[in-house]
Amino acid sequence: MSTHRVFFCTILALLLGASLLSAANDIRQNGSLWAVIEDDGTFRINGSIVGQFETDGTVRKNGSIVGAVEADGTIRLNGSIVGGIEEDGTLRKDGSIYGTIENDGTIRKNGSIWGSAAAAGTFDQKRAVAALLFFFCEEY
Repeated sequence: MSTHRVFFCTILALLLGASLLSAANDIRQNGSLWAVIEDDGTFRINGSIVGQFETDGTVRKNGSIVGAVEADGTIRLNGSIVGGIEEDGTLRKDGSIYGTIENDGTIRKNGSIWGSAAAAGTFDQKRAVAALLFFFCEEY
C-alpha cells in the first residue's frame, strides 16, 4: 500500500472514530454550567443525576416515568398533553408560546435569553433540552 493510501486510511479512521464519540450537551444559565444531558440521556443538574431522557422520548425522574416528549414534539405529563416543542424550537405550554430553543443553542423564555445549550441544531437535541427544562426546571 502506498504511503498516501496509508495516511488517507489513518485520517479516515480517526475522523470516523471522532464522529462516533458524542459529547454531552452542556446547558448554561447566566453563563454558568447548570445542567448536562449526557450521551445516554442522563440528566445532571449541578452535578447530580436527576433523571433520564430515553430514545423513545420517555422522561424518567428517580427511575419512574413522569412523562414524555414524543417524536412529533408533543409533551405529556403523566399521559396528558401539556405542551409541545415544534421543529423550529418553539415551546408551547397549554397551547401558548412561552419560549424557544434556537438552532444556535440560545434558550429564550418569553422572548428574553434564559440560557444556552451546547447542542440544539437537531430536533432530537431540542426535544432533550425541552424535556430537561419542562420536567426538571420549575423556573422555566
